[in-house]
Amino acid sequence: MKDNAELFQILMNRISDLDYIHSDDIPNIDLYMDQVTTFMEQHLAHSKRYPDDKVLTKTMINNYAKNDLLPPPVKKKYSREHMLVLIFIYYYKNLLSIGDIQTLLKPLTERYFQADSGLDLTAIYEELFSKERAQLNALQEDARKTWDIAAATFQEADDEDRELLQRFTFISLLGFDIYLKKQMIEFLIDEMACARPAGKHKKPPKKNGRETE
Repeated sequence: MKDNAELFQILMNRISDLDYIHSDDIPNIDLYMDQVTTFMEQHLAHSKRYPDDKVLTKTMINNYAKNDLLPPPVKKKYSREHMLVLIFIYYYKNLLSIGDIQTLLKPLTERYFQADSGLDLTAIYEELFSKERAQLNALQEDARKTWDIAAATFQEADDEDRELLQRFTFISLLGFDIYLKKQMIEFLIDEMACARPAGKHKKPPKKNGRETE
C-alpha cells in the first residue's frame, strides 16, 4: 500500500498531465452527433474517473439543447461553436447545477455564438484557457501548502493512525476549499441571474444524481 507521500506525488503528476482541448484540435467542419461524442471521448478520456464513464452521450447533448444550455444544431449538425459550448458544459457540470450552467453560459451564447465580428466564442475560449498553465502551477503550489499543513497533524498517533488521519485531513481541507469557492461561484451566478431582463431566463428543472446517459 502506498504511503501518503507517494500518493501525493502521484497526485501532483496526475494533475500535471491533465490538459484541455485546444481550439486548433476542434474541426472546422460541422459534425453529426456521433462525430461529436466520438471527438469528446477521444480528447477528454484522460479526465474520466472510471474507464467506463461516459464523457458525453446523445441523451446528454439533447438534454442540454432542451434545457437551453446549447443552441440547437443546424440540420442535425454541430458547429465549432457548439463544440466549445459543450466543452464548457463538460467542465462546469461537475460543480454546478444545470440551472446555474444555463445562467452562466446564456449571456455568452446570446452575444458571441457565431458572432459576425469582434469577439466570438473561439477568442473567448482561447483567452480563458491560455491562463490554464499559470492556474495549474498556482493550484499545485497551494496543494503543497495544504499537504504540509495536513502532514503536521496527529504527530502523536502511531504510524497507521497517522497515515489515515493525515490523509483524511488533507482531503477535508481540499473539500473545504472547494466548498468556499463553490459558495463564491453560486453567489456570482445568482447575481447574474438577478441582472438578467425579466423573461429572458428560462430555468430548467432541477436534476439530482448522476446525469442521464
